[in-house]
Amino acid sequence: MEEKIIGQRREKAETLRSRGENPYANDFRVTHISSEIIAVHGEKSLEQLETEDNQVAISGRVRAVRKFGKIVFVSLDDRGGRIQANFFKKLIDEEEFERLSLMDVGDIVGVTGPVMKTNRGELSVMAKTLRILTKSLRPLPEKWHGLTDVATRYRQRYLDLIVNDTVRETFKTRAQIVRYVRDFLDQRDYLEVETPMLQAIYGGASARPFTTHHNTLDMDLFLRVAPELNLKRLVVGGLHRVYEVNRCFRNEGVSTRHNPEFTMLEFYQAFATYEDLMDLTEELLSGLCEHLHGQTTVPYGEEEISFAKPFKRLPVLDGLVEYAGLEADQVTDRDSLLEAAQRLGVKKAETLSIGYLQMEVFEAAAEEHLIQPTFVTDFPLDVSPLSRKKDSNPDLVDRFELYIAGREVANAFSELNDPVDQYERFAAQVKQREGGDAEAHPMDEDYVRALEFGLPPTAGEGIGIDRLAMVMTNSPSIRDVILFPLMRPEG
Repeated sequence: MEEKIIGQRREKAETLRSRGENPYANDFRVTHISSEIIAVHGEKSLEQLETEDNQVAISGRVRAVRKFGKIVFVSLDDRGGRIQANFFKKLIDEEEFERLSLMDVGDIVGVTGPVMKTNRGELSVMAKTLRILTKSLRPLPEKWHGLTDVATRYRQRYLDLIVNDTVRETFKTRAQIVRYVRDFLDQRDYLEVETPMLQAIYGGASARPFTTHHNTLDMDLFLRVAPELNLKRLVVGGLHRVYEVNRCFRNEGVSTRHNPEFTMLEFYQAFATYEDLMDLTEELLSGLCEHLHGQTTVPYGEEEISFAKPFKRLPVLDGLVEYAGLEADQVTDRDSLLEAAQRLGVKKAETLSIGYLQMEVFEAAAEEHLIQPTFVTDFPLDVSPLSRKKDSNPDLVDRFELYIAGREVANAFSELNDPVDQYERFAAQVKQREGGDAEAHPMDEDYVRALEFGLPPTAGEGIGIDRLAMVMTNSPSIRDVILFPLMRPEG
C-alpha cells in the first residue's frame, strides 16, 4: 500500500515538473509565521479584518485537508504553530484551485493571501496563490493512530517531530533548560569553557570509557567520561568559577535512565563548599521550575514533584537506618550490612569494601523512595576518590548526590586538593583496577602535578541535563529527551 502511495506522489511531482513548476523549489519568501499572525490579528473581528490590508505569505507542512465542494480548508504547521489556509474556488484562479489536486498531506507549501476569520471565528489565511515547495513522497502516519511505535519514534525522530506536537514541545523545553542554566551561571560570574572530549587519560567518574585510536600519533585515546579533572586544572590556573555544558560518554548499559552519550553540566567554584552548592542548586532548580511552569511544582508520572526550598538532606548512614532496616550501630558493621545486602538482592556483596557495601545497600533500599528532591550527603571515603575528607569523620567525605523521582540527577563535593592524599587514592584505585574493577580510576600524574601547584579550596558539581529534562517534561525515558538516542541497527 505504501509503495502505491509513493508511486502516486512521484507521478504528481513529475506532473509539476511538466508544467514548469519545481516540486523542490527554494524561492518562496515567507513574510509571517502563524504565531505572529495570531498575535497581531487574533483579537480582531471578521469585519475589522475585511477592511484591512493584511496580506501575508506563509509556508508550512500540510497536516490536514478538508474538502467541502468548492471550498478547501488546509491546516499548516510552521515553526510558530498551526494555522489554516482557506481556498475558495470562486475567489482564486482556476489554475491555483486545480493545483490542490497535486497536493498531499505531508507536503510543504507556500500560500499567499489576506488574513480572515471564518464564520466560526477561526483565524485563517484566505488563499490567493498556492505553491508546492517540497513534495512529500512518503505518507505520514494515519491521523487517528499516529506514530505510536516507540522504536520507530526514536529511530525516525524527524517523523516523530512532524506528527507529535508534544515531542516538539519537549525539545523546546529542553533548550529552555540549557539556556536558563547558562544564564543562571553567567549572572554569577561563572565562565563557560570547553575542554577536550578526546583524552589520553580519562577520569572524573567511575565508568568504563569508549576507546579510539589516533593514527598519526599511533596512540589510543578515550572519549571522556567526565570533564571534571580538566575543569579543576582551570581552577588551579586561576579561573575560579568555570562551567561546561557538553557531552560525556560511558561504555555501559542502555536503559530508560542511561544512554552511552549524554549531556552533563559541570561547574566549579573556588572558596566554596559542597554545602554552598546545595544552596546554589536549590536556587537553580526552584527558579528553573518556576521559569518553565510558573510554579515550583511539576507533575512526574503519578507524583507531584516540589522544587520549593529547602530540599531534604539525608546523610547516607541515616538513610541506611531509615530505609534499610538497620540500627544506628549496624551501619558500619560488615556482617549487618551483608545480611541487609542479601535481603535486598545485592549481587557479589561479599567482594565489596565496606564503603561500596554501604552504598549498594543504600541504593537498593532507599533510591526508589527518594521522590521529592533530596540531597544524599556524607558518602563513604572509598567510593569518592576525588572528594575531600570530612574534618569531623575522615571515613566520610564532603559530598552529596541529588535524587529526584528515585534517580540521581546531580553529584557534588568539596574537592580534594591535597596532592599527597590524591596520589594515594589514585594508587588505591589502580589496585582496584588490577583486581578486576574496570570502572576504577586510572592514575593521572599530571593532575596530581596540577594539585602540587595549588588548587584553592573548591567545590564542584555535575548535573545530568537529560535526567533533569526528564523530570521537567514528565518524560518516563531518557530517550524521550535525547533527539537521537543510540539504537541497535535495523534489521
